[in-house]
Amino acid sequence: MSVYRVTEIIGTSDTSWEDAAKQALAAAAGSLRELRVAEVTKLDIALGADGKVESFRTKLSVSFKYDPS
Repeated sequence: MSVYRVTEIIGTSDTSWEDAAKQALAAAAGSLRELRVAEVTKLDIALGADGKVESFRTKLSVSFKYDPS
């Protein structure tokens, strides 16, 4: 039997939402064991003072294997 935990992560990118998701997952894979599923839950854009796009942001719910030890 396996147990999985779900947590939210947010990635940012200067180029796209897809790249923001990839950045977030790459960072999460460095510290979370056995990532299973990532679901995009929100997309938004950070704007600068001039109203121009500064970065794309992607929020994901990520599940990974839970190990209480």
